[in-house]
Amino acid sequence: MQTTTKHLLLARPQGGDLAGLHNICSDPRVWTHFPSLRHTTSGQTRTMLEQFVDKWDADGLGPWVVRLLGDPAVIGHGGCSVKGGVFWNLGYRLSPDVQGRGFATELSREAIAQATQRRPVLPVVAYLLEHNAASARVAGKAGLDLVHRGPDKGNPDPKAIRLVYADRPLSPEQLAVILE
Repeated sequence: MQTTTKHLLLARPQGGDLAGLHNICSDPRVWTHFPSLRHTTSGQTRTMLEQFVDKWDADGLGPWVVRLLGDPAVIGHGGCSVKGGVFWNLGYRLSPDVQGRGFATELSREAIAQATQRRPVLPVVAYLLEHNAASARVAGKAGLDLVHRGPDKGNPDPKAIRLVYADRPLSPEQLAVILE
């Protein structure tokens, strides 16, 4: 399945996307806000790709592989996938070479629209680290509001603060699943 926006081709991931995704996920510039998550082997990226495909199979929507219209190069991945059966998780990761051009917001707005069309009862949530101001701006521009700020349980940095943005107020049960 593919969808297009003004500037982007958003496609369901396939095995042939592995190398392009690994280029993004192994780039240390992509992980300045959470360096311990950088992929150091293609096996890590393969596992992520398999998880993306599984999300698509289970929910009819998941993270897309992102390209600029008319360009075969992978510039990132992102979209919405169901987590814990309780919420749509909005995520985005783009090459530093294309950051700051509004593509994450463009991708996020399309992902939110498709998620709410498929399962409107589930809230759309973006959770991120507080020092990632660019990601917080994207969440806000995509229509999400800050609904929680607190310690990031399990983060190797004990001072890390987790922000949760959502398209509606969250119940304590939903927030508990999100913060797991």
